[in-house]
Amino acid sequence: MIKVVDIHKSYNKTTETVKGVSFEVKKGVVFGLLGPNGAGKTTLMQIIATLLRPSSGHIEVCGLEGTNEANILEIHKKIGFLTTEVKLDPLSTPNKLYDFFARLYDIPEKEIESRKKTSFDRFGIGPFADKRIVELSTGMKQKISIAISLIHEPPVIIFDEPTNGLDILTSKQVSDYLLELKNDGRAIILSTHIFSVAESLCDEIAVLIDGRIAAQGTTEELMQQTSTSTFEDAFFKLYVENHKE
Repeated sequence: MIKVVDIHKSYNKTTETVKGVSFEVKKGVVFGLLGPNGAGKTTLMQIIATLLRPSSGHIEVCGLEGTNEANILEIHKKIGFLTTEVKLDPLSTPNKLYDFFARLYDIPEKEIESRKKTSFDRFGIGPFADKRIVELSTGMKQKISIAISLIHEPPVIIFDEPTNGLDILTSKQVSDYLLELKNDGRAIILSTHIFSVAESLCDEIAVLIDGRIAAQGTTEELMQQTSTSTFEDAFFKLYVENHKE
C-alpha cells in the first residue's frame, strides 16, 4: 500500500535531511521508524503524506504516484496523518472540530453523528465534547486529534510520535487502538523514539540515523544483526556505528 523509493530531501545545498531511504509497507502491517530527534523521521513522513516534495526519488500510496500533482487530493483522502506539529483551535470544541472536518471530507450528514459517537465513546471524549480545547488535558487533546485524523476511515495511517507526552493509561489506549486498526487491514507508519512502543506495536522497524536507514527488520532480526540481547542495545550499537559527529 505504501512504497518509498530512494527518497532524498535537501533544504539547502549543503545539508541533506533524508538520504536515499527506501521501504514498503503492506496492508495490515505496522511499520516503525525509530530514531533520535533530528534523524529525519518527521521530514520523511511529511513527504509520504505529500506535504513536502522530495528532492529526488518517489513514493506510492495505494498505487498512486505521490509526485504527480494530479494524484495529491486522492492520496489525501486515503491517508490519516497525525503529527505533533498539528495544533487544534484552542477556542473551538471537540464537537465543532469533528463536525467541521467531517464536512470537509464530504461525510454524509446522517453518518457524522454515528461516527462521532463511536469515536468519542472509544476515547472517553463525550463528557468533554463541548469544552473548549484550551481547557483540556494533553492526553484528551491527543485523543481528539486521533479521532479527527481518522474521521474519513483511511486505509493508510501515518502517525508521528502518537504516544509522546501521554500518561500510561492514555498511551495504552492509543496503542490498543492502533493494533485494532492494523487487524482491520490498515497500513500504518509509526514514528517513535520510545523502545517499548516500537517493540509492542511494530511488525517491522527501520532504524533511521542521520537521514539513512541503518538497519531494518523485526526486533528479533535487529538483535541478531547486531549480536545483542535486547532491542535497546541493538539500537545503541547501530547508533554508535552509524552516527557521524
